[in-house]
Amino acid sequence: MAQINARSETLLEKPAFKESFERRRCLIPADGFYEWKRTGGPKQPFHFGMKDDSIFAFAGIWDRWRTSQGQLIESCAILTTTPNELLSDVHNRMPVVLRAEDYQQWLETPASNCERLGHLLIPFEAAVMRRYPVGLSVNDVENDTPQCIQEVPEFISAQAALF
Repeated sequence: MAQINARSETLLEKPAFKESFERRRCLIPADGFYEWKRTGGPKQPFHFGMKDDSIFAFAGIWDRWRTSQGQLIESCAILTTTPNELLSDVHNRMPVVLRAEDYQQWLETPASNCERLGHLLIPFEAAVMRRYPVGLSVNDVENDTPQCIQEVPEFISAQAALF
């Protein structure tokens, strides 16, 4: 597995993800994530997180494999689902965010019962989340500063500016 995201709806169908979903589930902690909205000009990045700024966890899967040169690689993927109301006008997917009370079930459900985890792979409750536009500094992985999460005015699309 070398992809950063995996569609939750097809986990059991994809050989690259099936075994990891059955046997190697993990929690990926976060305090927010970004998605980009097409505006007609530069894509507008948005920060998404919890209204109370709390830490949360994405549903993840992990794997360990060897390259053809024998190097051991450990990787993980964040599961995605359809977007909630907060994200739907920005992106057609969102990470699966788990509720804290579901962490243990996510991690400990045996492989023989993993299909029962489907009820967790849904859009997170929009009412407890918030979003705001951020600047283009998030587009460069070299930038790891508080500026990346600083709210900025939303871009005006090039088309809207013509009218």
